Amino acid sequence: MESIRVDARGGIGGSLAGLDLRAEIDRLRKERNAVILGHYYQSPEIQDLSDFVGDSLELSRKAAETDADVIAFCGVRFMAETAKILSPQKIVVLPDMDAGCSLEDSCPPAQFKAFREAHPDHIALSYINCSAEVKALSDIIVTSSSAEKILAQIPKDQKIIFGPDKHLGGYLKRKLGRDMLLWPGVCIVHEAFSETELLKLKALHPDAPIAAHPECPPYIVDHADYVGSTSGILDFAKTMPGDTLIVATEPHIIHQMEKSVPHKQFIGAPGADGNCNCNICPYMALNTLEKLYLALRDLTPRIEMDEGLRLGAKKSLDRMLEMASATVGQGDLGAR
Repeated sequence: MESIRVDARGGIGGSLAGLDLRAEIDRLRKERNAVILGHYYQSPEIQDLSDFVGDSLELSRKAAETDADVIAFCGVRFMAETAKILSPQKIVVLPDMDAGCSLEDSCPPAQFKAFREAHPDHIALSYINCSAEVKALSDIIVTSSSAEKILAQIPKDQKIIFGPDKHLGGYLKRKLGRDMLLWPGVCIVHEAFSETELLKLKALHPDAPIAAHPECPPYIVDHADYVGSTSGILDFAKTMPGDTLIVATEPHIIHQMEKSVPHKQFIGAPGADGNCNCNICPYMALNTLEKLYLALRDLTPRIEMDEGLRLGAKKSLDRMLEMASATVGQGDLGAR
């Protein structure tokens, strides 16, 4: 086994070649009393070694219920922040701190604060795919599965800002007839799907339904037979009567579909190049077994958060959970 050399800056000066990474991760998981969370958009090898696999909020809630001292969140930064918000006493590490999110990046806190101040008669509903700072500036956080339940409880005459995903917000506007000011953010993964290529694929599989995430643009959502969160799409795959499904979300969810219902066929919706490679989230892909091993070994990169910010962000999350109790067992909220 080759030794690992750590330089003065804490970086790796040697190689991890020769290490049985799975065995080492399992060893460190026990030694650190850690729980490993794997988002549906992670690689199959990370999903398969995770203690829990799911959507972001569902994972953070499950981790909060454990007696683990360490949470290793294989996802993106806003997800690890949410885990820290719900589990302040636990150490939360993210294998690669550069694992960000285009939706989070599209909504800088200072700009969002100014936008809110320019519309003081509006309340702010913010999609969970945002920074802790934006959560703290929001009134209510929503997930793709809880947004409808929450909007149904808000008076029709109440003016609303919805951010940062304009496609999810637009979908809710069209479906529910709510007038909302939309922040102009998009998910680069769901934006990459091609309507032309999707219709070509549908022509090859005319009996196959299409399941799409509401982060997709309307020209994709309008062709879908089912629209819902990642967990909702997985549930649809399990219960649909047919044997073939076209999936318009990040294609790594297909790994869980194939494990759950191996007798069915799942086809990733194509991008403009005719395949789904451009629809793999580049931020999720930054997490690797090597980086997970190092994060557990060194307990870095670590999510740190000012307590005032944490409490501000938690207030909007708690409001969502209070209002979305009817969604227990559906999509992002998981089961209690």
